[in-house]
Amino acid sequence: MPERWTRGVIRFRVPVLACWLAVMVVGAIAATRLTPLLSTSFAVPGTDSERARTILARDFGERTDGTFTVVFRVRRGSAALQRRLGRAARAVPTGHAAKLVAAGGVAWGDIDTTLDLQHAKAYTPALRRALPGAYVTGQPAIQHDLDPILNSDLSRGEAIALPVALAVLIAVLGLSLTVLVPFALAACTVTATLGLVWLLAHEIVMVSYVTNLVALVGVGLAVDYSLLVVSRFREELARAGSVDDAVVRTMATAGRSALFSGASVAIGLSLLVVMPVPFIRSLGIGGVLVPLAAMAGTLTVQPALLSLLGRRGARRLPAARFLRDRFGLRIPVLPGTVDVESGFWARLSRAIMRRPRRVLATAGAALVATAIPAAFLHVTPGSLAALPQGPQSVRGLTLLRDSVGAGAVSATEIVVDTGRPGGASTAHAAVNRLAHELLADREVYLVAIGRTKPYVDRSGRYARIVATGRHEYGDPRERELVHRIRGTLIAEARFPTGTRVYVGGGPAQGVDYLARSYGLFPWLVLGVLVLTYLILLRAFRSVVLPLKAVVLNTLSVAATYGLLVVIFQWGLGADVLGLYRVTAVEGWIPIFLFAMLFGLSMDYEVFLVTRMRESWDHVQDNTRAVAHGLERTGRVVTAAALIMVAAFSGFIAGRVAGLQEFGAGLAIAVLLDATVVRALLVPSLMALFGRWNWWNPFGGGA
Repeated sequence: MPERWTRGVIRFRVPVLACWLAVMVVGAIAATRLTPLLSTSFAVPGTDSERARTILARDFGERTDGTFTVVFRVRRGSAALQRRLGRAARAVPTGHAAKLVAAGGVAWGDIDTTLDLQHAKAYTPALRRALPGAYVTGQPAIQHDLDPILNSDLSRGEAIALPVALAVLIAVLGLSLTVLVPFALAACTVTATLGLVWLLAHEIVMVSYVTNLVALVGVGLAVDYSLLVVSRFREELARAGSVDDAVVRTMATAGRSALFSGASVAIGLSLLVVMPVPFIRSLGIGGVLVPLAAMAGTLTVQPALLSLLGRRGARRLPAARFLRDRFGLRIPVLPGTVDVESGFWARLSRAIMRRPRRVLATAGAALVATAIPAAFLHVTPGSLAALPQGPQSVRGLTLLRDSVGAGAVSATEIVVDTGRPGGASTAHAAVNRLAHELLADREVYLVAIGRTKPYVDRSGRYARIVATGRHEYGDPRERELVHRIRGTLIAEARFPTGTRVYVGGGPAQGVDYLARSYGLFPWLVLGVLVLTYLILLRAFRSVVLPLKAVVLNTLSVAATYGLLVVIFQWGLGADVLGLYRVTAVEGWIPIFLFAMLFGLSMDYEVFLVTRMRESWDHVQDNTRAVAHGLERTGRVVTAAALIMVAAFSGFIAGRVAGLQEFGAGLAIAVLLDATVVRALLVPSLMALFGRWNWWNPFGGGA
């Protein structure tokens, strides 16, 4: 980091900190108003399902994502029940009741609206007041019920992450005021990011998970970066020179590494922003804002606070002496010079580098074996089994599933566009043929068609068929039904020339969401690999080391996928840990994990290798450079990994399967990276490469 910038921040440290205080206040206020603006939609622009949704909203006055489903425990419907549903529909703007259907000991009917999910969910309490004794479910009600659960899970996650982070920081930094610096950076990072998300949520769809993601990932990243910077600052204080000189040296070394690490995370996640899938794009936006905010804080908050605290802030507080004298607890204080020749990590490094092939073969084989189950990874757009079972909306959905089939809540909507007003009458014969083919399908429970509203629009141009499946929209059998309809059933119905048929509704939306997301996933992978290599080429000033890092991190991500399969799909240890057992992982998890993990995995690689590079530049001895770098970073990076794992455990402690999978994936990856990759594979490979580690034909070699 340029010395002029750091000294400028130090000079104006009070105004800098005052500005950040204002950002924190505004961001905290915005965060309290964020939840009503969030929603979770799997709509994919430009697909058949989105065209069907647009026609239903524009010409039929219905939106599938704004439709409530009401379930009654009765053996058959009645006129009185229908009137009750109709009166309740008035509680929702543009709401109107569809015809009740009775089967399997329940009656259910939709309340259709033109509202989008974000606005429809707010009317869930009004509907429930108007329908006592009934189950109000559907996408808006489920979203309404999940919001407080996500907020509660966030509080639980913070209650886990923050005390662990504090304990680790005290163990590494000692009981001093410098312990507060990482928390200050975390507070700035999280509040600034939530404030930006609040602004963006007024213009674009932002997923409900984004608050949890920003808060817990923000704490993990910010505390991680700050710990490494503060630790380096304490080293620099032990050398000659003023406090400000120590801050400048710290920011030029550890600060620079933190910026490269943040850039790696941000670039990996920024590629999600260009994906034409709003769900993934919104997670990418929320995710990329976190490292950007952390980098901004690292550039400003960190040097300002370190300069302000100085040597006095690094001193042991009186409480540390009290704890030592009263309870015999010895809390670390300001470390002196590190013994880079004979410390634990230096000895470990030399032991590995004496037998590099054996260590590489053993650790590499273990990582490859862990990655093999990734071949059995299955994905789903969502499932009932992945939701908390307590809310009324989920209980209503469960009742429908057990009585009729989960497809009753999210039917397949087939929209027929004849291309001209009145054309629906000429297509009715083909509509009938398609309806009969659907009824003959093993996956279809009910089919609804008609010649008037709600099956034909006012102009007579569009007709619709509603097919209720036997399984929920994310089930593979329901997705196969969508493919059959699109692939053969529509063709066999022989619609008139010029007629277009769009398959929409929840099941089709899920199919399009997965197809579009994973159709672009290989390009995302390629983009992340190339950009990461280029960033590390600049950070390491080596051609070989970035390539090694990319290969090892790819293998680490594959191993993470494998363990997700073992834990969540195969259920090994899931019951003990209180985790969901599912047949498939949520579709956004592998994509988002890849982008996120590649950046996170680079964190420790950057911190480790840049210290090795510093030593190499001084001693020109590969073995000593590796040992010095590992010794200087081992203890701190291990502590940083523990903090990161604690932060991600906040997701695992939640009650939503997708966030559990996300948190477990992040925690597993950090543990693998901080142990197998950093402590074993990196030293063994660097021993085998020797002087080639530092070869750089673009800027001078070893």
